[in-house]
Amino acid sequence: MTRLQRYLGLRSATLLVLANIIGAGIFTTTGFQAADLGHPGWILSLWVVGGLLALCGALCYGELGAAMPRAGGEYVYLSETYGGAFGFMSGFVSLVAGFSAPIASACKGLARYLTHFFPALEEDPRLLGGLGAQDAVALGVVWVLVAIQMAGARGGMRFSDVITAIKVAGVVGILVFAAAFGRGEAANFAVVAETAPTGAPLFAALGTSLIFVMFCYSGWNASAYLASEFEHPQRDLPRSLLLGTGIVVLVYLGLNAVYLYGADVGELAGVVEVGLVASRSLFGPTGVSLVTGVLCISLVASATAMTIAGPRVYYALGESYPAFGALARVDARRGAPVLALALQGVVTSAIVLSGRIDQIMQYAGFTLTLFGSLAVSCVLVLRRRRPELPRPFRTWGYPATPLLFLAISGWTLWWAARGRPLESALGLLTVAAGGLLFAVTRPRRRDAPS
Repeated sequence: MTRLQRYLGLRSATLLVLANIIGAGIFTTTGFQAADLGHPGWILSLWVVGGLLALCGALCYGELGAAMPRAGGEYVYLSETYGGAFGFMSGFVSLVAGFSAPIASACKGLARYLTHFFPALEEDPRLLGGLGAQDAVALGVVWVLVAIQMAGARGGMRFSDVITAIKVAGVVGILVFAAAFGRGEAANFAVVAETAPTGAPLFAALGTSLIFVMFCYSGWNASAYLASEFEHPQRDLPRSLLLGTGIVVLVYLGLNAVYLYGADVGELAGVVEVGLVASRSLFGPTGVSLVTGVLCISLVASATAMTIAGPRVYYALGESYPAFGALARVDARRGAPVLALALQGVVTSAIVLSGRIDQIMQYAGFTLTLFGSLAVSCVLVLRRRRPELPRPFRTWGYPATPLLFLAISGWTLWWAARGRPLESALGLLTVAAGGLLFAVTRPRRRDAPS
């Protein structure tokens, strides 16, 4: 069996984190938050809280990844801390909710933004078999990206580096031009919708909206999944997580300020293509096309990064469990886990066809927050249980950092379950399905994960 190659440096790893985080969410979810909260102050505050939470998580994963520099991310951490069942369930959740659902969301969002250039897509005409044109575009993008990664790990990473660099330059350009030349209204930041909730309904809306925000920040742990491919994992893995996440926090706050500068909460409420709505006011018709082009590139870059990271989890799962050994097969010439990539493509395609963007985001956001919290708790448990474990990087602010992450995540999960019970229940059913699959396929050998 050919193993993954060590070729990854700090630059590519940081770009991978940037590409993983900046995806469909930031270009679509502010409209959902505007509808639920109706208050620009609350919207911006949630993005600050989400950024703080992501940085806390990155610090914790930095410690875990440097101590256990193996491919798989939380699959490795949970297996080491709580046993094979938790690790297996995290791997299963990664396949469905961790990567396939966000890729599906990014590709569906891309199809929506492409309606600006191809108006015929706006009506979403039915094709052969009743497939909608927008879903057909999304499926096409999914499999093109899979094919690029199957062609070779190094070439796939170079493609990701280039498109992410273009993406970051484009997003920074939007921020600069909006501040310098945008025809927005500063008064929009003071506009509060008449339907803005207060009291208990506000807490429920904040919890639901924070799940959207956490979905948008998901990917702050991206480089941890590729720990086996770092040239210097113990040094560069924590750095890539912190650098990438810190940059994204600033970008996200800037983009939301641009949206609210270009349109008030009433105009943004319930809108998927918030970038289009805001850019029409800020830049006019020509500017809209340029902004939309940048957003489309950004969505492709995000889907590319997740297409790279996800199969590394399934690779790690295949190494541990004989029933899934095929997922750990790496093409000797191309250095790519081909079967793991194909499996992710199939699951992503099914999710593309299964629901709306907001439903996919809520489902994925709830499930990722749950397992991200479990992984962060590993820092606390391993500090007590295995104090002798080498820790080249130690979490700043310990134990406040993981405790803050766990407290806010727990509060978010509670209110999200109350506000979006269907999506939350589907997330829990996904976890249960992973547990059932573990029980059925668990290897009966002395060295199997327990």
